[in-house]
Amino acid sequence: MLSKKGTGSGERIFIVVAGPSGVGKTTLCTELIHQVPEVKFSVSYTTRSPRPFEVDGKDYFFISEKKFRERIKKGEFAEWAEKYGYLYGTSKETMTEYLRKDSDLILAVDTHGARALKVGYPGGIFVFILPPSLKVLKERLTYRGAEKKASLEKRFNNAVEEIKETIWYDYIIINDRLESAVDHLRGIYLAEKSRRERMAKKIEEFIK
Repeated sequence: MLSKKGTGSGERIFIVVAGPSGVGKTTLCTELIHQVPEVKFSVSYTTRSPRPFEVDGKDYFFISEKKFRERIKKGEFAEWAEKYGYLYGTSKETMTEYLRKDSDLILAVDTHGARALKVGYPGGIFVFILPPSLKVLKERLTYRGAEKKASLEKRFNNAVEEIKETIWYDYIIINDRLESAVDHLRGIYLAEKSRRERMAKKIEEFIK
């Protein structure tokens, strides 16, 4: 289990937020860490170009495909996947660095990455983000940028398949209103931090 004892607040935890493209995974994670500074965001690596509003090192680490594949060969990724012609991945170093620093960790990944993390790093909390409806999801995908019709349809069809994976996740959040969805995510975090098994050390201190 990838966890660490915190300073009086139980074990350190990591939350994996997953879902299809366009549901707002990264936005939800960003809003949560604004409200809960103890939680740190895991910045993924990608070979795609940054969008106009994205910052290297904050939203993603933007690297070349050559460098990405070199990291794969060295076994440096905790999870990685190829989607729509680009590579995405989470470094193993990221998975342990924040926990060493006495912080909790939240990750925004696709469903393939979530499954890989569940197998490779037992003990995480897995949250799936749903759109209010498939119609809204299609609108969001269309709004994101200059997607060709074929690409848009592929992303939408993939999203429908990914939604079928919700059965093995711990929590489901419908992102209909951002404020409400963030409240749900924050509630999950706070509830998990208060689980009895995570507070075992603190309980022992009271008993002694």
